[in-house]
This record gives sequence, C-alpha cells and structure tokens, in this order.
Amino acid sequence: VQLQASGGGLVQAGGSLRLSCAASGSAFSINRMGWYRQAPGKQRELVAVITSSSNRAYGDSVKGRFTISRGNAKNTVNLQMNSLRPEDTAVYYCNAYEERDYWGQGTLVTVSS
Repeated sequence: VQLQASGGGLVQAGGSLRLSCAASGSAFSINRMGWYRQAPGKQRELVAVITSSSNRAYGDSVKGRFTISRGNAKNTVNLQMNSLRPEDTAVYYCNAYEERDYWGQGTLVTVSS
C-alpha cells in the first residue's frame, strides 16, 4: 500500500485547510484510514481516523474543528480543518491500516498567529 497526500501549507489562525490522501496498491477497501500529526519535539498523535463503515474517531484537541470523510474514489480520505490554531502546526501523516500500518510521507501544516 502506498499513500499519497496532498494539501497542507501556510494559513493564518482561524483559517481552513483541506488535506487529502489516496491509497494505492490494495485491491480491497482499506479498513481504516486517517491522519496523525507530529509537532517539533512532540510525539506523533492521532488527528482523525475513519473506518470503511464510516465510523470516526478524533483526537481531543481537534474535535469540533476537524472533519474526516471518505472520498468518492476508493481508498481516499479527506480532512477538513477549520478554525486552525498555531498549535495545530505540525507535519501531518496519512495512515492506512490493513493488517499493518502504512504511512505517507507527511505534509507540513503551518498556522501563523
């Protein structure tokens, strides 16, 4: 499974960004896909995940601001990030789980104050 992420960039606090991730190399619908992030000097943490049956889970710090959804194409996910804060600044990693974890290359999100 290979993951290709897009989106990210620089935005002012209060703004919005959208991340997308497409998985290739799997003939089936991947059970779980989502996003994690890692800020400098911090551990990687959960942002949001969604299962093939559209069950969702969010990290506490993003609840009510971020929304994860399945894309129209198979094995794609989108992350809509609203009301961004400087503390959301991090490298965001797309993740897929199918018998094991797969990771994308990471995309930088920078929120300026």
